Amino acid sequence: MAQRKGLVEISVADAATAEVVEAFARLLPQLSSSAIPLTREALTEIIASPHNTVLLARDPSAGGRIVGTLTLVIFRIPTAMRAWIEDVVVDSAARGRGVGEALTLSAVNLAKQRGVRDTSVYRFGPKPDA
Repeated sequence: MAQRKGLVEISVADAATAEVVEAFARLLPQLSSSAIPLTREALTEIIASPHNTVLLARDPSAGGRIVGTLTLVIFRIPTAMRAWIEDVVVDSAARGRGVGEALTLSAVNLAKQRGVRDTSVYRFGPKPDA
């Protein structure tokens, strides 16, 4: 699943490559100052989990550099399939260009394709000004 959304390409991470590990090392501190760096093994476990889908946003104008990530978590409860969007982070240099929106829309569409009717987004940190 590689989709072009405006100025970024959205794809599913299928392996914890050196590039993905580097991107998480660079991006997670921008999400949370208390985030612990993820090892390749930890990322492999996250990506391999059947409930998780890690989306990557790449900037074609920067050689395909990963400029954002999002984790979509899909699970069944007794009444339906549910989905959460977690840990959305966009590189500070790429903010304001629709990267977060492209990641979120891709996640919602993917959840719908997998039978989810409602997707919840969990925010971390202060609410941006309206």
